[in-house]
Order: sequence, then C-alpha cells, then structure tokens
Amino acid sequence: MKLIGFHKVKDGKYLKNYELTYLNKAGKEKVYEIVSRKEINDISELGNRVNGVSIVAIWEEKLLLLKEFRMGVNRSIYNLCAGMIEEGESIEACIARELYEETGLQCKRIVKILPPSFASVAISDVKTQIAIVEAEGIIDDHTSENEKIDAAFYTKEEVKSLLETEEFSSRAQLAAYMFTVCKELA
Repeated sequence: MKLIGFHKVKDGKYLKNYELTYLNKAGKEKVYEIVSRKEINDISELGNRVNGVSIVAIWEEKLLLLKEFRMGVNRSIYNLCAGMIEEGESIEACIARELYEETGLQCKRIVKILPPSFASVAISDVKTQIAIVEAEGIIDDHTSENEKIDAAFYTKEEVKSLLETEEFSSRAQLAAYMFTVCKELA
C-alpha cells in the first residue's frame, strides 16, 4: 500500500474532506475518502496533529458520564466529556476548559494523560488524547444552545447497568467497562 496523492474535495466550517489516492497491494490505484479537522498541505501531515481530548473524570469512586444528543446519529448517547484543543492552548488548559464548559466541574488533579491516539481511523486522521482526572465541584450546565448535555456521576453498579441497556460512544463504552472491572482507576 502506497499513498501517491491527495486533494481537497470540500472545505467545510469544521471538517475538510479529502480524497487520497493509493496504490493497493495489487498495484492498482484506489481512491479513499477521509475528513480532517485541520488543513492538510502535505501528505506527511496526515495523522500528525493532536486535535482534542477525551476526559475520564472520577469523583468519590464514581465515573462522570455525559448523556448527550449527537446529531451524527440523531439520538442521545453516553459519552465522555471531550473537546477540541483551541489554537495555542495546552492540553491541560483544554482539559480544564472542556470539563467546566460541559459540566461546570473543575479539574482537581490530572492523574494521567495518555499518548495521542486516533479517534476514527476508518474515516479521519483526527488524533486525540485521553486524560484521566479527579473532578470536583457541582455539576451545572454551561453548554451553548447548540448542545444538549446531561452530566452525572455513576457508581460501578450503575455503570454496569448502563452498559447493558444504553448506547455509548466507543471510547466512553471502553472507559465505562474498565471503570467497572478495575479496582482503582484514579
């Protein structure tokens, strides 16, 4: 497999659409579509920039989960607090800002920030980091009129039940499962 070229198909407000041209293992050209959060000027830039963070927040042995309406699937799902890093913003500042904007909570302590990983490798070059944090404060709605987010902390037993009955984003589902089986997450 060899990438031999790319070009932008559409320049949206938040996403840029590209067609990548590959030589497949049989030596034939194949065109593949992707989206990116950032402008790609050279093939070497594909997948090399961290775009955002997903936050696994714990408080008093409970896991923070957001039940939020996601337009891409036209329903509410359980998700982690997450967001995009703003220009010039550090990952730590992004964690504190997103946690506050989506829940009203403060970041008491960052336990661990995992190395960057790809959010959806089948369709995008978007890279994010997962942060495990201790949160504090009172949940309060600070979201925009374009977001429907209900944040709450859940015990291990409550999370086990949600995993059997509710729909999740894949990262939130994995974090929720690990929360239920690990003796200590934070």
